[in-house]
Formats: sequence, structure tokens, C-alpha cells
Amino acid sequence: MTTLRPISESDLVFLERVYASTRAEELAPVPWTEAQKTAFLSHQFAAQHAHYQRHYVGSEFLVVEEEGRPVGRFYVARWTAEIRIIDIALIPEARGRGIGEALLRGLLAEARELGKPVTIHVERQNRALRLYERLGFGLEEDKGVYLFLKWRPGGPSVR
Repeated sequence: MTTLRPISESDLVFLERVYASTRAEELAPVPWTEAQKTAFLSHQFAAQHAHYQRHYVGSEFLVVEEEGRPVGRFYVARWTAEIRIIDIALIPEARGRGIGEALLRGLLAEARELGKPVTIHVERQNRALRLYERLGFGLEEDKGVYLFLKWRPGGPSVR
């Protein structure tokens, strides 16, 4: 059973591990020691976390749990005109098992009821891009490294 709960200070070590796991493939060819990679990822996580807390005040910052065990993060901003997925990431062992898709489908159902679009920035190389496309997200803007995607409530069904 997948559940969500607000993040707390005690989750930061886990959340940093989730973040690091999303960058592992990208950093694999970099000729740094493991200690250098760990230090870099720790710094990057701290900067990202501070940015999210500062620029997305009032948003939901949630830990994804499966059977009481943390497996990911799901950060969502609910604004007047749209719902923004700030971030969704799962640890490697939890990927490819439908957890992320179920979270997204739930959010899209909420957005459909509210008549609001859902937006997300996705890295061009992100494997989840196919999932977003399958769920009906379309390209809104090419921002270079990132693609800005939008799902519209009147779009294809996400059943």
C-alpha cells in the first residue's frame, strides 16, 4: 500500500539519497572519486531543497511510503490557475512498479475535477518522459535541458 506524508527534518538523509539516485547515471562517467561525487550530490541536494522551500512556500512536500517504508518524494504546488509537479522521484528499487504512475493518475484525477492543468519541468533525458506523454502531457515549451510539459483537463482520458 502506497501512502504519502509530509516531509520532516528527519527525512533529509533519505531525501538526499533519493536525489542522489536520480543523478547516478549522469555522474557515472565523471572521473571523480566516490567521495567527490557524494560531496557534490550533497551540495546539490542542499541547494535544491533550499530553493524548493524558498520558492514554493505553501506547497506539499511529501514522502512516498510503501508499506510504511520510504521509497520516494512527491512535491506538488496547488496554485489558482494550475497544479505544478515540483518533483517526483523514487529510489531505484521502487521504480518501474507503477507507484509513480499511480501518484500521477491520482493528481490528474484531482486536476480534472478542479478543471486545472498540471505542469512539470522534465529533463530531456528523463526516462519518465514516455510516462508523461502516455498520460497526456504535451510539450508546452522547450527550455533547453528541460522540457516544460502541460496536461490539460479536457485532454485524453487517463484511465
